Amino acid sequence: RTNSTGHCYLEFVQKDPRSNSLIAKARGTIWANVFRLLKPYFEEATGQAFVAGIKVLVQVTVSFHELYGYSLTVQDIDPTYTLGDMARRRREILQQLEEEGVLTLNKELEMPLLPQRIAVISSATAAGYGDFCHQLQHNSRGFFFYTELFPAMMQGNQVEESVLSALDRVNAWLSDFDVVVIIRGGGATSDLSGFDTYLLAAACAQFPLPIITGIGHERDDTVLDSVAHTRVKTPTAAAELLIHQVTEVAEHLEELSVRLQQGAYMLFE
Repeated sequence: RTNSTGHCYLEFVQKDPRSNSLIAKARGTIWANVFRLLKPYFEEATGQAFVAGIKVLVQVTVSFHELYGYSLTVQDIDPTYTLGDMARRRREILQQLEEEGVLTLNKELEMPLLPQRIAVISSATAAGYGDFCHQLQHNSRGFFFYTELFPAMMQGNQVEESVLSALDRVNAWLSDFDVVVIIRGGGATSDLSGFDTYLLAAACAQFPLPIITGIGHERDDTVLDSVAHTRVKTPTAAAELLIHQVTEVAEHLEELSVRLQQGAYMLFE
C-alpha cells in the first residue's frame, strides 16, 4: 500500500512450497524517491503490475526500531527473478493444457475463407478497438466487415472474469460469427498478467471459433496468445490479417472469373 506521500509499505512473506503455509514474514518500506523510479521500471520490464502476491528479489537494508522491531528498506529490485517465476507459471499452464489434450484445439480450426462477421472482445474505450474498426472500415478494396463488440475489462484484476463472460456471450450467438478477435491497446504494459491464467486459456483453446489475439505488447507471448488460433502484436495487425484473408479469396475469385470467360470465348470460336 502507498500513502499520500508516495511511500510504499509492504510485507514480505516466505511460504513452504509444499504446504503453502507461512514460514516467515517481515515489514518492508520503499521510500517515495525510490518507489517513484522502481515501480515503473519493474512493471515495464515484467509486464506485471507491482501488486500483492508476486514473487520478488530485492536488495534491502535492515533497520531496527525499539518499538516497532526490525524492518527492511528496499533499495533495488531484480525484475528478471519475477520474469522467471512468471515464465514458470506459463509453462505449467501450457503443460497442463497439453496433458488435457486441448492445447492446440483452437489452432487446428480452419480459418473461414471470408472472415467478415467478427465478434470483438475489447473495451469500448480502448484506443486499440478504435484502430481495429477504422482499419477494417477503410480498407483499400472496400470490403464489408460486420463487427459486434462484446465489452470486457482488458486491464486490472478483472480481466479473466470479464473476458470469460464475453466469450460466454459470443458462444450464445455462435452461428452469427466467423471469428473472435480479442484486442487491447493503449493500456499499461503492467496489466498483461490477466491473460496468463489457466481458466481463460482453457476456454479459448476449446472455443469453437478461431480466436485472433492482438493484445498489443512486444514481450513473450501470454498464455492466451499461445493457445489462440493466430497471434498478432497489435489490434491494427489483427485487422490487416482479416483484410488480407478476404483479399486473397477475392483475387482468387477474380482469377477464376477471367479463366471462365476465356474458356467460354474458346468454346464459341
